[in-house]
Amino acid sequence: MLDQPVPDFSLDATGAKSFQLAVQRGKPLVLYFYPKDSTPGCTTEAGQFRDLHPQFLAAGCAVFGISRDSIKSHENFKAKLELPFDLLSDPDETACTLFGVMKMKNMYGKQVRGVERSTFVVDAMGVLRREWRGVKVPGHAEEVLQYVQSL
Repeated sequence: MLDQPVPDFSLDATGAKSFQLAVQRGKPLVLYFYPKDSTPGCTTEAGQFRDLHPQFLAAGCAVFGISRDSIKSHENFKAKLELPFDLLSDPDETACTLFGVMKMKNMYGKQVRGVERSTFVVDAMGVLRREWRGVKVPGHAEEVLQYVQSL
């Protein structure tokens, strides 16, 4: 999918909004997929994107977090961390399937199906320009920011 237009999709967003990819055209955006609200790694990752959010805005780039959690869960997570960007709810795995982030993972010795922590940069024309899969949280948001600033 790299260097290809991303098919349009719509998801419910925090703040009683709706997100539609096609409406975002004209500016680059970061879509970061994470497993679950309020878990340690996801809290750290969201906090790093929050702390760097002014630099993403200065680069003309929007940031959105996506997981399968409900809007209610997202609203609580967003409020608790004071996130300045919207979280998108994907309970039907629409975007998760589109970006191929659903994987079998080991959780306490059991195989479970879940979201592989992944980040994607879509350019102003709606073309996928960069992807990170199997993300390790430390320093990741900074790496994404450096890439966005190079566009």
